[in-house]
Amino acid sequence: MSEMPSPVLSAVEFQRRLLAWFDVHGRHDLPWQQDRSPYRVWVSEIMLQQTQVATVVPYFERFMMRFPNVRALASASQDEVLHLWTGLGYYARGRNLHRAAGVIVDELGGDFPMDSEALAALPGIGRSTAGAIIAQSSGERAVILDGNVKRSLTRLHAVEGWPGRPAVERRLWALAEHYTPHERLVDYTQAIMDLGATLCRRGTPECGRCPFVDVCLAHARGEERRFPESKPKKTLPTRTTRMLLLRDARGRVLLEQRPASGLWGGLWSLPQFDEFPELQDWLDCHAPGSTIEPAYPSFIHVFSHFRLEITPQPARVERLDAVGETRRWYDPQNPDAIGLAAPVKSLLTGLLPFALNAKPGP
Repeated sequence: MSEMPSPVLSAVEFQRRLLAWFDVHGRHDLPWQQDRSPYRVWVSEIMLQQTQVATVVPYFERFMMRFPNVRALASASQDEVLHLWTGLGYYARGRNLHRAAGVIVDELGGDFPMDSEALAALPGIGRSTAGAIIAQSSGERAVILDGNVKRSLTRLHAVEGWPGRPAVERRLWALAEHYTPHERLVDYTQAIMDLGATLCRRGTPECGRCPFVDVCLAHARGEERRFPESKPKKTLPTRTTRMLLLRDARGRVLLEQRPASGLWGGLWSLPQFDEFPELQDWLDCHAPGSTIEPAYPSFIHVFSHFRLEITPQPARVERLDAVGETRRWYDPQNPDAIGLAAPVKSLLTGLLPFALNAKPGP
């Protein structure tokens, strides 16, 4: 497999076309483009991983209001960080962001390392994110290869194979390195990301407006949607769980903090049980005198590697004083600032048809 790009387009011509398009059509008013700093670029890049710009913007703005710098983030509790992350998904990103802030403050004196290897050694920062932080905040030459860039380069050169394969990824890194200029790095890195995000989109690429339509091999073949090739599909297994919606006489709901690692790590969730008898035994032991009500309808929450079928199981108890260090009473009417697992947040805020005060289904 050749490591060099198609000779029909030189690196200089690629840069010229891309930057000319960006100057007119690129995004120049994103919040992290204002008052640029390694910290602001870093937070935005982590939030943008597998998440669209329109979704990220309000989260970024709220995050910056509460944590305007890395020291403010490092001094916060994980609960507070995950609370502001709730709904953004992929919560390991938020945990790693918090951990990395601690490393930067405690071990590096609050200063971001500005070389790729040192940045990539921090929790949650990979090679491409490190490159984006350097290029976007300092203007120094650094190469990026996020999902948008992979898609654009894969189509431009009709690169065969799933980009997650090491050989294919090496080819794409070689192409990204070849095209990255030595000047206008701030604009170039934003432009190459914008190209994939706004024109060379996954499902509906707008080839007619693309500055590379005349040299794109995938377009020439009429195979834009074939590239990049998808990851080989596996049938997602389905797991089942019962979530206990235990309310006291004041209408508060019992929550349980998940372990630091694993599913919904560090977030607050409803107590979970594999089977109904296990749930009933727990109530008999920890909440004697509680009343079990008919279950709400089950629903599916999809993760990247499995589907979780959740059955909310309501129950009531008059009083339960000793809830332990990893449990707490939560008042949906006066919610605490804590990180919640997404389906739990939906249940507690009534976004699903079987909200807390809804009548159970048949």
